[in-house]
Amino acid sequence: MGTPWNAGSAVARARAAVSAGLAEEEVHLLREALQADSQSWSNKRELALLLAASERWDEVQPLLRDELCADADSRVWVTEVLNAALEHCDFALAEGFASLFARLRWGASSDPAKRPAIPLTVPKLRHDIQQMYYLQGLGVLSSEYSQVIDAYQAVHDRLVTEGPHAQAPLDSDADPRIAENYNRLLHVRHTPRVARALSRRWDPAAVEDQYLANAPGVVYVDDFLTEEALGELYHFCLESTVWFGNRYAHGRLGALMQDGFVCPLLMQIAEELQNALPRLIGNQYPLRQMWGFKCGPQVPADVTTHADFAAVNVNFWVTPDSANTDEHSGGLVVHNVDAPLSWGFHAYNGRQDLIRPFLQRRQARSMTIPYRQNRAVIFNSDLFHASDAIRFRPGYENLRINVTMLYGDREEEAHHPQRSGSEAVDGRPAWRSAAFTRVRSRR
Repeated sequence: MGTPWNAGSAVARARAAVSAGLAEEEVHLLREALQADSQSWSNKRELALLLAASERWDEVQPLLRDELCADADSRVWVTEVLNAALEHCDFALAEGFASLFARLRWGASSDPAKRPAIPLTVPKLRHDIQQMYYLQGLGVLSSEYSQVIDAYQAVHDRLVTEGPHAQAPLDSDADPRIAENYNRLLHVRHTPRVARALSRRWDPAAVEDQYLANAPGVVYVDDFLTEEALGELYHFCLESTVWFGNRYAHGRLGALMQDGFVCPLLMQIAEELQNALPRLIGNQYPLRQMWGFKCGPQVPADVTTHADFAAVNVNFWVTPDSANTDEHSGGLVVHNVDAPLSWGFHAYNGRQDLIRPFLQRRQARSMTIPYRQNRAVIFNSDLFHASDAIRFRPGYENLRINVTMLYGDREEEAHHPQRSGSEAVDGRPAWRSAAFTRVRSRR
């Protein structure tokens, strides 16, 4: 019985072959092997990674499509490859794989029946209508989309009569125009790298000193990105139709890296952060996940208290300050209490009935960081935190947008070793959400 296929080892082999100038020879050998045994998934995966490491994405696409059509476990393989690329700090490979996976899963050529079943909700329909109008104004979507917008509006108006939190399954027969466009990458804005992403207006060494010297580890930075990077990223978030996550309370919409919330600029920011903060992040805490959230105009305070699965959390805001009606609010509340390592993902990430009593027992104190465009909050990801009350102006361009980058693993966080102990939750062992499962490969 052969050695099990390992994504981390395969990524390392692919990069080594490219660096040694042997990629073409290896590609030829793998193609010959596949002619002899076309069902060898390990050879297909090795070939896909070699081609990806060589940036031959047009040749990777049919191989990855075959994987995704084969069985449900293929998505696990893609996630393992993405995690392995991030583990090796191979940002180009991670960005390319995530982008291609998103196109195959959500793109125009994807089978609507095989897209994830995301229900119709009032906030998502409203957002998509506003976004399509916005894209029409830019000339990205043609006037033909006016009929699609009308169909969305009709469904929205029907659903809203059942209440602001009503939802319904997508009915392809009843709403064919919706079905053709809902949960699709209608447009992803081309957002390349810039000359420099992180602004020179803040001192990375001073940020590290402040974070490391003051438990439990919270610091915020203004003028985080250069003006060019900030503008490009804001428009990426406005234009890209990647906001598929609508399971969150109060109409918040999320977008994950593997669902299209990825571009060269975002990966540049992630990479520059690792290099700028070698003591705080560096290579010891690789990027694990990245997402964006849109919300507003109104969200109450303290409805999202949670901790994340990483060691260090970098959260920053990109919507202009003119959208915020309360300069003292709209930001982030960080408590000085971390989630016990014995708690499972669903406990520390969403069980308000457990989190709030726990914070009371620990007599938690909190720090409130008000909203500012281009402000980043860098903190120990284990700390319980929540969005503050949001009071933004109506209008699509005024939606509050935050970007989160998660580095490292919570159980390996070494900067602040004083933990909350092993308080049990329902007697169940801790476990990581399946959405973030990875195969660890040591460099």
